[in-house]
Amino acid sequence: MKTNLESVSTLERKLNIQVPAAEVQEAFDRAFKGIQKHVAVKGFRKGKAPLSAIKSIYGDKVRQDVVQDLIQTNYATALKEHSLDPISYPTIEFDPVEDDKDFAFSAEFEVRPKVSLKKIEGLEVKREKLVLDDALVDATLEDIRKGRSETVPVLEDRPAQMGDVALIDFKGFVDGKELENGAAEGHQLDLGSNSFIPGFEEGVVGMKPGQSKKIQVSFPEKYHATELAGKPVEFEVAMKELKKKSLPELNDEFAKGLGPYENMEALRKAIRDDFEQREGKRVADDLKNRLMKVLVDSNPVEVPKSLLTEQKKALVEDMKKRMQQQGMAEEQYGEYENKWNADFESTASYMIQSSFLVDTIAQEHELKANKADLEKKLQEYAQQTGIELARIKDFYGEQEKQSRLAYQVTEEKVLEFLISKAKIKDVTKEELAKEEEK
Repeated sequence: MKTNLESVSTLERKLNIQVPAAEVQEAFDRAFKGIQKHVAVKGFRKGKAPLSAIKSIYGDKVRQDVVQDLIQTNYATALKEHSLDPISYPTIEFDPVEDDKDFAFSAEFEVRPKVSLKKIEGLEVKREKLVLDDALVDATLEDIRKGRSETVPVLEDRPAQMGDVALIDFKGFVDGKELENGAAEGHQLDLGSNSFIPGFEEGVVGMKPGQSKKIQVSFPEKYHATELAGKPVEFEVAMKELKKKSLPELNDEFAKGLGPYENMEALRKAIRDDFEQREGKRVADDLKNRLMKVLVDSNPVEVPKSLLTEQKKALVEDMKKRMQQQGMAEEQYGEYENKWNADFESTASYMIQSSFLVDTIAQEHELKANKADLEKKLQEYAQQTGIELARIKDFYGEQEKQSRLAYQVTEEKVLEFLISKAKIKDVTKEELAKEEEK
């Protein structure tokens, strides 16, 4: 076998391979003899038909099998000869195969980029200051209180106001025609919930039970039904009943009704602890995301075209699934795909670069996930979910899931290593928000 390696670009390689006629002839003989042993040809006993008959009947099939056999065998050998590690499936081109001639073919593919770690220590990154104050606990308590409110009739003679619950009949009209799916009877509307077209709830405020009114508003410019976007609409509204929310008093009895809390002080402590845990995780995850971006910016890696195409496709498919779950029409997919094409491209590129960097750092600093790491992670999952460890292990029994878990744990170890070496500056949430706007 003769081989020649070409560098098409920095990451693209082309192997030109020539297989000698003797090897080609052997491949043909092997294929024909294999068929001869197992087929029955009319006029001959099974396995006794002459090769000339076998070649006449199965020539085309054997030719295809020989091409596949010669390419698979010699391509693998050529990769080893040139110490190549393809990162994409090869594009194969070949000449017609004849049993008495050399067979030539080429394989074009991409190789793994060389990762140069220019800077991984002393990376400068900002972290949000975790602020825990009584106002956050008070806001959470108020949300719980609202969730346990009761809706009671408004007994005093007064008009509707924000915070009330209005029972209304309504019917919408666009261009003088009744709006499809734009009518309801006995609809319960929480005034101030912003659950209706902007301006509608404000129009209901001031009405009393038994009163009717016409409310003119417009659909938002970016309305999901494009044929209605920005159009004026008139609603005929009749108020049937007016209710308000009665909130429970915040006292020790309220706390006891929520769980194993002896008093309000115990409830407030539980809320604060929960907030500290959740917000602490959010801040930590945000720091890791910011650090990874700084790592990629400081250590750019050339992205193979084939991987970029695959990753971008995966992102688009994920977007489509989420749009389907949100009830969006299929014709909207293309519109969003074109609109966010550049974002998909940059996100895919970032994801690929970060994976190469994580892999390289893990290799150089011996941070690859080992069996003990994976066992610890599975035990954590069991504790967090309450699912038996055996079932967790069974779920991760497949090789693909094990590989994903191993990469996840490796990435966590790499990020912990980078954080220990980074220059972290704690700033307020508002400062981070301003930075994001730039």
